[in-house]
Amino acid sequence: MNRIEFITIIDNKLRLIRNEKDFTQDKMAEIIGVSKKTLVQIEKGRSSLGWTGAVAVAVLFKDSDIIQMALGGNPHDLVLSLAFNSYEDNYEPTLGGKIWWKHTEQRGNYIVQQNIISQHYRILDQQDRRVCSSFDLAYIQKRLTELCEREG
Repeated sequence: MNRIEFITIIDNKLRLIRNEKDFTQDKMAEIIGVSKKTLVQIEKGRSSLGWTGAVAVAVLFKDSDIIQMALGGNPHDLVLSLAFNSYEDNYEPTLGGKIWWKHTEQRGNYIVQQNIISQHYRILDQQDRRVCSSFDLAYIQKRLTELCEREG
């Protein structure tokens, strides 16, 4: 998945998200910071939220079933990977990838997983905390090797 695909998904799901939350067009427009006219144009496929708007919707409605089904779980990891290409944080806890992730490799105390929807990768430590995430498998492999070498 790239930014354009992400934006397209959010644009196409916007009406469903609004209906899921039982918001009027006026209320939804206010929440995401656009005019009602713009919201109507996006919902009709005549306009787009763009990167910033799509990120805002994904973050504001991260608990939406529509968002989670479309993006493969909580969008936080995906948004960071799209924004920074390769992302490392301070070992955030995850649920271990029980639904949206498949294990691709395990080395030492680390597991590489790939999201079944977005196809981005992440490395988890033995406590299921995210070490890093990226769409670049070569970066993930390099980082995994570094982590395992550091372990000894």
